[in-house]
Amino acid sequence: MKQLNIILTELGISKVRLAKYLGVSRQMLYNYLGIENINDWPKEKSAKLLSLLNIQNIEDLNKIKITGEYIIEVENRLNEGVKDFSNKEVIADLKGFNKKEQEILSDIINLLKEKLSSDKSKDTYNTYIYLYHFLQSMETNEELKYILAFMSKSLGFSDPMEFHFNKDKQFIFESIMFSALTLYNNGGSSKTKLEKSHERFVQNIEQKKEEKLSRTQELNTVKIQALKELGYTEINEDNAKEVFEKIAEIQSRKVS
Repeated sequence: MKQLNIILTELGISKVRLAKYLGVSRQMLYNYLGIENINDWPKEKSAKLLSLLNIQNIEDLNKIKITGEYIIEVENRLNEGVKDFSNKEVIADLKGFNKKEQEILSDIINLLKEKLSSDKSKDTYNTYIYLYHFLQSMETNEELKYILAFMSKSLGFSDPMEFHFNKDKQFIFESIMFSALTLYNNGGSSKTKLEKSHERFVQNIEQKKEEKLSRTQELNTVKIQALKELGYTEINEDNAKEVFEKIAEIQSRKVS
């Protein structure tokens, strides 16, 4: 099995993905790879592995030539196999979505699971924490969609002249992003030159936090006043509509 491990390494196939392709746990895969003769594997699993490598038997491993074309062929078969297996895991939770929505959600979930399973570093964890915050804020910050579109285009996944959102705004945003990244990648600005700019960035964030806190305190004060005027002690399902209308009324008094 030494030759098999060499081939898998040269192809860049992780044990996590191979285990998913075969439909077994990582520990079970390690047990399989510890067996000297693949004929001692369960027939279904050995057949899937041979199919992945496009060979008839284990002796054909010595005939494999690792070329770019072969790597792509194996990668495509692996992706399809992993996708089929993973879809079975998550499909039960996606019944309320159409086929395309199910596919993209399944792909995202499985990719996140794979990355977190294979890389336990703090960088990976923190990256996905930021991604979670990013997704949480997409409805209130349209620029976040433009960032995703820009990265998709920059990495070659999408047509650079494709605009699914506000075309003018997206065009301007992408142009600015390109200029900024060009400056960054070419070393056009040093940390010293940008210190003042970063200070303003921090100040802007602090100001937004203060405004949000102030707004929250103001709404809480108005809510308390509304409850008091209506003779209630709390908001519940029965009085919610009435309380919210009273809150709106109190706020309109302050405006006028």
